[in-house]
Amino acid sequence: MTPKLGESLSTPEGKRRYARRLFATIADRYDLITVLLSFGRDAAWKRRLVRMADAQPGTRALDLACGTGDITYAIAARGARTIGLDVTTRMLEIARGKSPDSAAAFVGGDMMALPFPDGAFDLVTAGYGVRNVPQIAPALAEIRRVLRPGGRFLSLDFDRPSNLAVRSIYLTYLTVVGATLGWALHRDPDTYRYIPESIRRYPGAAGVAILLRDTGFTDCHVHPVFGGFMAINTATAPRV
Repeated sequence: MTPKLGESLSTPEGKRRYARRLFATIADRYDLITVLLSFGRDAAWKRRLVRMADAQPGTRALDLACGTGDITYAIAARGARTIGLDVTTRMLEIARGKSPDSAAAFVGGDMMALPFPDGAFDLVTAGYGVRNVPQIAPALAEIRRVLRPGGRFLSLDFDRPSNLAVRSIYLTYLTVVGATLGWALHRDPDTYRYIPESIRRYPGAAGVAILLRDTGFTDCHVHPVFGGFMAINTATAPRV
């Protein structure tokens, strides 16, 4: 890890600036990278999230950090009134171009300051989003705010294996492969080293579950995916 990356992620503002530059840089290769780094399992993990979300016709759904729109479109295909939100303009351009006739809508926005009124959604999802926000707790508070009482939140992300040896191998793999891909695609090995470094600084799915409870969510659960290398957090907004 170069000092540039470590220093950039050491403060919320530094992480915000770094992540925005990074995702603007990788947007056109984002779908390829998610396939390569997930052993081709990314689509299956997202399908599992969508099944667990159980959106119905008429469900008001918000997909955060929607990227190129995979989860957004899958939820909309179930009849939900779905909005995908991302901070990266190029990601949204790619998402809109994938299925221009879909009922899904896409908007630019920040997870820490959602541009929606209180209680606007029945369902909020995030794929690889919570780990990337500058501060997790304020983002979860915003998610709770825009969910109706009893609304559900589901988040898919990398996890931190509890076994130290397994975690070390996992992060080493991501570092080596990420550096190789970063150099091959961008001539910058730090480009995808961000992923393992962000995992090192991430509280993991269990930590996110604690933060969700601290934010007032109920029914907070962790669902291991891919042997615990990934996880889906689920939680329910408190009922009045």
